[in-house]
Amino acid sequence: MTWSLASYTARGGRGLGVLREDGALVGPAGLERWPTSMDLLGDWPEAEAVLRDLDVDNAPVIEYDALLPPLQWPRKVICAGVNYRKHMQEMGGEIPAAGWRPFFFLKAPTTSVIGPRDPIVISDPARARYDWEAELAVVIGTGGKNIDPERAGFHAAAYTVCNDITARGYHRRDAVPADAFRYDWFAAKSVEGSLPLGPGLTPAFLVPDPQDLRLRLWVNGELQQDESTADMVCPVAELIAAASEVVTLEPGDVIATGTPAGVGAARGLYLRGGDVVRVTIDGLGTLENTVKED
Repeated sequence: MTWSLASYTARGGRGLGVLREDGALVGPAGLERWPTSMDLLGDWPEAEAVLRDLDVDNAPVIEYDALLPPLQWPRKVICAGVNYRKHMQEMGGEIPAAGWRPFFFLKAPTTSVIGPRDPIVISDPARARYDWEAELAVVIGTGGKNIDPERAGFHAAAYTVCNDITARGYHRRDAVPADAFRYDWFAAKSVEGSLPLGPGLTPAFLVPDPQDLRLRLWVNGELQQDESTADMVCPVAELIAAASEVVTLEPGDVIATGTPAGVGAARGLYLRGGDVVRVTIDGLGTLENTVKED
């Protein structure tokens, strides 16, 4: 991790700083013009030029209380499903021979997102069956509709780490009027606090190849997921282009790009109170969230 943009609290206020590779949070000159990451993303063309020239190494250290989600109120959270080959296999599926297009669903943007150290609060775990899903997330800087796949990468402002917590027990309904209503994506995916995000936003110009990143997830120190983004069925640029065919992408939108093999559901493993979930993407940083039952 060269550095990433991090949101924080200090002395009752909030700010935007830079999280360095050595773990220090610093305030380089030039960044103060944007009070929040959403303000910065809304001014992305100018902001990118400023970010490229930041003096991160010599910036003053910030004494802070806690790291907030790097984007507290993204406009949209669009998630790609079954986008890793090995994960598709472990869930009993296979890539269609022809005609495959990215599959998307939404998470509630303002209530799902929590910070990189915040607790994952769960209810009725035996029934809900909470699962983990380590993912690379791309954050949009330049919006657009019907984006050309060849230019889709230019619309990415930053990358970050996320964990798409899923309540598997709420996904399939028994009492439905027709098969079309069998799956409840809203209940399974939009549980409050189900998207730990962070620790910061690593600018896209610091990520040479988003298809060459290693994702790992541990539960209580036991490695559960370990894969490269090279295993994606649809690469990041293709996901951006495909999502933009459905909706207009806006600055601050988050696209979670899918999870690799190693989810708990494939082995009947689910989260319980007291579990510690750690997610790392090499070069982007680490989330570490403790599960608490309410």
